[in-house]
Amino acid sequence: MHFTSERRLDDGVLEREFTLGEIPGTLWTPGAEPAPLILMAHNNGLPKAASRLVARARRSTAYGYAVATIDAAGCGDRPRSAADEQARADLRRAFQSGDPVDDIFESFIGPLVDNAVPDWQATLDALLSLPEIGGPVGYSGWTALGIRLAVVDPRIAAAGFFAGGFVPRAQREEARRVTIPLLLLLQWDDEGNPRQRALELFDAFGSREKTLHANMGGHVGTPWFEVEDGNRFYDRHLK
Repeated sequence: MHFTSERRLDDGVLEREFTLGEIPGTLWTPGAEPAPLILMAHNNGLPKAASRLVARARRSTAYGYAVATIDAAGCGDRPRSAADEQARADLRRAFQSGDPVDDIFESFIGPLVDNAVPDWQATLDALLSLPEIGGPVGYSGWTALGIRLAVVDPRIAAAGFFAGGFVPRAQREEARRVTIPLLLLLQWDDEGNPRQRALELFDAFGSREKTLHANMGGHVGTPWFEVEDGNRFYDRHLK
């Protein structure tokens, strides 16, 4: 892991950009003492510098967490193939027209999840070697990726998922093997995530402790107080 820049923010948080091979990332740490870590994954198309993600990360550092995010393969500012760009365009077009999206979704998102998991695990390996980070580890964000990580990596101790209506079939099956504490956020009128599918996914999780928070509004309308509730959720399981 190579740190390429750093700056001390007004609240004392240290923000550092890093690279790990071809993986670009950002790490926020609240102080000199070892802090529990939250991996914060955006949905597949957003860059790691997306304002909503950065705001969530900064708020979590105020609760005493180190937070890291990366652009995984094919995501954010990482190179995308012509086939990826076509698949994104086809998916957007199908959503907008109301046409069936499942086949396009499976062929595009499934491989994204498969390719993202090794990048996140390599990043976690490097982060946990830093003296300012001390487990346990939480996960926040993209549901499909979080399901796979929770299944394959025992270092993930608790997870907060967003939406979850559209999740590849493989991850819907894997949900039954997820047993860590979960907090699932659902926007009741999310135009891109069918409500019933999200409810069925919540029911499928094998966790004995799982909580569903549903709020009115569309995809980007999650109330800010859910960020605070999310940090209290991590306090219960990471501290």
